[in-house]
Amino acid sequence: MPVYEYKAYDAAGKTVSGIIDADTPKEARAKLKRQDVFVTKVKEAGEAVSLTAEVKLAKLVRRVRRQDVVVMTRQLATLIKSGMPLVQTLTAISEQLEGHPMQRIVYALRECVNAGEPLADALSEHPKLFSDLYVNMVRAGEAAGALELIFAQLADYMETTQKQRTKIISSLIYPALMVVVGSGVLIFLMAFVVPRLTQVFTEMDRHLPAMTRTLISISAFFASWRFLVFLAVLAAAIVAVRLNTRTGRGRMLLHRLRLKLPIAGGLVRKLAVARFARTLGTLLAGGIPVLRALEIVEGVVGNAVIARAVGDVRARVAEGATMSDELRTTREFPPIVVHMLAVGEASGNLEEMLANVAETYDNEVETATNSLIALLEPLMIVLMGLVVGFIVLAILLPIFQMNQFAR
Repeated sequence: MPVYEYKAYDAAGKTVSGIIDADTPKEARAKLKRQDVFVTKVKEAGEAVSLTAEVKLAKLVRRVRRQDVVVMTRQLATLIKSGMPLVQTLTAISEQLEGHPMQRIVYALRECVNAGEPLADALSEHPKLFSDLYVNMVRAGEAAGALELIFAQLADYMETTQKQRTKIISSLIYPALMVVVGSGVLIFLMAFVVPRLTQVFTEMDRHLPAMTRTLISISAFFASWRFLVFLAVLAAAIVAVRLNTRTGRGRMLLHRLRLKLPIAGGLVRKLAVARFARTLGTLLAGGIPVLRALEIVEGVVGNAVIARAVGDVRARVAEGATMSDELRTTREFPPIVVHMLAVGEASGNLEEMLANVAETYDNEVETATNSLIALLEPLMIVLMGLVVGFIVLAILLPIFQMNQFAR
């Protein structure tokens, strides 16, 4: 159903604005009239916005972010826990989001719930914002009458994953910046500076040291059309790999390679295990059946190899096997994780044990990431020093030779 933005006057003569869903602008006006407001303007929310002085740049570029969904989820948990009905809760959140793109989503959810549709079904109409995990958790909460608990669990889960993601990205910004800047400086030196410095040596028509000849060859490559061809081939190779990873076989091969990388492979596995444990624990605590929970985890674990292992476990659990035994047979999960889950199954505290596993591996991921970054920074500095030292020596050696000849 289309969504319309409107401006109007209420019964007190105050200017009001908002959004409303209706099949046509006429129906939107009729709905607003029944709410005792005098409509002055109605337009479809999706239509183009003219670039006038009244339009702010921030409003044009703003979009719904993951953090917006996290905040909305926390607000839902708080307001519903205080005893506020769901429709009234969605109304309050919608009014608070005035002018924000998220307001349209919340308003659409409110209208669906107000029409008698389950909230989970309304959420499923926005798959880009609300994942399968989110929708199924809400569906279980509606069935059990514990929406406030479900939204609190979802908010905790999303805040934890967002915090972990932010930490990893912020840790990688400095090394990535060093790589980009260092590569740019190196290309500039090789393509523009070194050829001018070495031109004198080539014009002397003397036998040059091997290091100098190598530098001249490298700089000639960077300054010629061959370097552009190399960049084009490299870009084509990257595109081909990305297209290939969209297929099941190519994606599986790439993800298996990631797990086998030295140092980084262990970090990738720990990330996948932490996501597996946290997601499964959250789903089971929310009342989702174990088979359905494993099916959801299979889609969000983030690694095709681990996902296939989870799928195999789910198939065996459906036949009556225990989860810990099947996780052990996959050989994709660390033994300590298998033992902890076996204890959880035996004691009936599987959700708590999964939370402990997730917390443990989150801490290990953070420690491993910090250690990797601490190793990368001096390594990159040393590498750049070696490159600069090679250039300096390659230029100075012919000068030393000329001094010896002059004597």
